[in-house]
Amino acid sequence: MTVPSEDRLIHDWSELGDQRPERPRLAMLDDETLRDGLQSPSVIDPPIDVKVKILHLMDSLGIETVNVGLPGAGPRQRESVELLCREIGNSKLRIKANCAARTMIVDIQPIVDAVQETGVPIEACVFIGSSPIRQYAEEWDIEHILRLSREAVQFAVREGLEVMYVTEDTIRAAPEDLRALLSAGVEEGAKRVCLCDTVGAAVPRGVRNLVTWVKNLLEELGVTDTVGIDWHGHRDRGLDVANTLAALEAGATRVHGTALGIGERIGNTPMEQLLVNLKLLGWRDDDLTAIPEYVETVSQAVGVPIPVNTPIVGRDAFRTATGVHAAAVIKAQRKGQAWLADRVYSGVPASWVGREQEIEVGPMSGACNVQYFLRARGLPITPEAVEAVIALAKRSERLLTDEEILEKVRSINESEGVQPQQPHPPGSLDEC
Repeated sequence: MTVPSEDRLIHDWSELGDQRPERPRLAMLDDETLRDGLQSPSVIDPPIDVKVKILHLMDSLGIETVNVGLPGAGPRQRESVELLCREIGNSKLRIKANCAARTMIVDIQPIVDAVQETGVPIEACVFIGSSPIRQYAEEWDIEHILRLSREAVQFAVREGLEVMYVTEDTIRAAPEDLRALLSAGVEEGAKRVCLCDTVGAAVPRGVRNLVTWVKNLLEELGVTDTVGIDWHGHRDRGLDVANTLAALEAGATRVHGTALGIGERIGNTPMEQLLVNLKLLGWRDDDLTAIPEYVETVSQAVGVPIPVNTPIVGRDAFRTATGVHAAAVIKAQRKGQAWLADRVYSGVPASWVGREQEIEVGPMSGACNVQYFLRARGLPITPEAVEAVIALAKRSERLLTDEEILEKVRSINESEGVQPQQPHPPGSLDEC
C-alpha cells in the first residue's frame, strides 16, 4: 500500500484565504525567565549554580538572547548578572546577554560596570511607561518621559552599550505619544524598540495593528534595516501565544517569553509553547528535546509546580485513557509509521520534546487500552484478563494504577492457570 504524505493526511485551514500567515523575516527569541520571570509574586530567586544550569539549557534550545537581570536593583542582582555573563564568556555560549534598566543613569551604570568586569557585551533594555493611564498615575507628561528617554539612551550609547528602547504598556499608548517616544529613542541610537503588552490587555488584531504601525514609522524614519522590533507580552487574558505569533506575522523580529510562563501577576508568554509553535509553523527548526528538562529545572528552582494539563510539559500532555483515542494511536503504531502515531490524536508531536504517546486504563477505556498495557509489558493477553481489568476500570472513578492492573491480571491468570509468559492464541482476541 502506498504510504500517504503527511500533508495529504492533515489539512491546514490556516493556509487558506487572505489571512494566511506570512513567514516572518526573523523569529528570534529573548528569554526573560531570570528577570521578568523572577518578578512573579510566588517564586523563589534560585541560587546562581541553578541559574547557570538554566542558562545552558536556554542555549541548547537555540534561544538567541537572555535577560540576565536588573543589576540596578541591588547587590544580589548585580552579582548574579556578572556571574551569568562570565559563564556566557567562559563557556563560549551562543546565547547573548541583555539587562533591564529604568530610563535612569543610576540603573544603566551597573550594566556598564558589568561589561567592564566581565568583558561580555550586554544589551541595555531601558524601559519607561508610555500609556496615558500610566502617565496620569505617575503624574508624568510626555515631555518628562521624552527627557528621561533621551538622557538614558544617550548615556548608554555613549558608554558603548547596544540599546533596546522599551515603551511599557505600548498596547494602550496613544499614537502621537509613541511617535514622539520611538522617534526619540531611534534618534539617540537605540538599535531595537520593544513593544509591550505589560498588563496583558492585547488581542491579536490590536497587536497586528500596533506592530504594523511601528514598522511603518521605522520606514518613515529610514531605519528599517538597522532597527529591529521586539514584542513582550503577558498572559492576563490568556492570549499571550496568539498575540506573540501575531506580532511576528506583522513584522516583529524578536519576541519574549519565560519558562512555564512565570512572571509578573499570572505571567508571561511561555517559552516552551513559543518554541513548539514556531517549529510547527516552520518559522524555526530547533532541537526541542531539552524542553522538559528546561521547564522542570525552572519549576523546581523557583517553586512553581507544573499543572498536569499544561501544554507540552504537563503530565497529561500526551496521555489518553479513552478507548477510541487509544485504538487510533495503536492502529497508527501498527502501520510502522512513528510520525502517524505521534499525530493521529495529538496536535504536537511528543517525540519533538523527548516524550511519547501514553495509553492508560480508566473508566472511559476499551479492550485496546488493556491489550496495549499487557503487550507493552510482555504479559499474556487473555479474554478473561482483559474483561476483568475493563470491569475494574468501569467501577473506578479514576485511572487505574499499574499496580492495580497487574494485581488484577495476576489473580485472573492464577485462577485460569495461565503461565506468566504464555502468549494469547492467534485470533483469540479482537486486534485493535
